[in-house]
Parts: sequence; structure tokens; C-alpha cells
Amino acid sequence: MRRASGPSVTRVPDRRLQLGALGEQLACEHLGARGYELLDRNFRTRYGEIDLVARDRRFLVFCEVKTRVGRERAGAFTPLDSVGPRKQRQLRKMAVQWLADRGRPRGGGDSLRFDAIGVTLSPAGRLLALDHVENAF
Repeated sequence: MRRASGPSVTRVPDRRLQLGALGEQLACEHLGARGYELLDRNFRTRYGEIDLVARDRRFLVFCEVKTRVGRERAGAFTPLDSVGPRKQRQLRKMAVQWLADRGRPRGGGDSLRFDAIGVTLSPAGRLLALDHVENAF
């Protein structure tokens, strides 16, 4: 059997991955502007992926970032609505794995904290809202 020749197919990156990466970048910039030091990004475990690990003088922070495309209206579904009990348990397991692999960093961040950052973008990719909930769970 002969294959038809034609133009090669170029794979277009998944739009969700692009949005997620943009949301994480905005979250990193947000944390950096507030004095956090970024320690890790997209740390993979068998339970999933930790979006961001950062620290300040007091806390080692494991951060879940949720990015959504939304409209400029109040009362709508927010990205943080999707960080439920299942995701919280998953992030705790991933944090245990991060600590086992990396150990506690020196120079601050003695207490652990779990934060959530919700990023809402316009369909064109413009930042509409960034909500940072410290000690979210």
C-alpha cells in the first residue's frame, strides 16, 4: 500500500498548556514582586505536578495555580473553585515527595503553607484578575 504524499502536519501546542504556562508565569511574577524566592516549578511526582514551590522568610509555600479564560463580569465561576478537597489531598502528597527529594531549604521558610493562585485571562490573553489565597488549605 502506498501512502499519499502531501503537506506535513505540524502539531499545534495544546491551548490549555499555553494558558497554563502563561498563568504560571504571571503567578511567578506576582510572587517575585512580593519578595518570594522561587525554588521549583512544575515538579513532577507520581501523584501529579506541583506548579510552584517558593519561600519567603517564614514559609515554604507549595502553590497550586489555576488559569481560566473568563469574561469581565462578577459572580462567574473562578479558577479557585476547582481547587477542591481532592486537589488539596493530591498537593499534600506531592509536597511530601518534594520534601523527600529536595529536603528543607536553608535560610528561611521553616513553616509549610499551601497557597492557591487563580488567574483569569481574557480570550485574547490579557490578565483580568489574579487572586492569591495564602494558606488556602
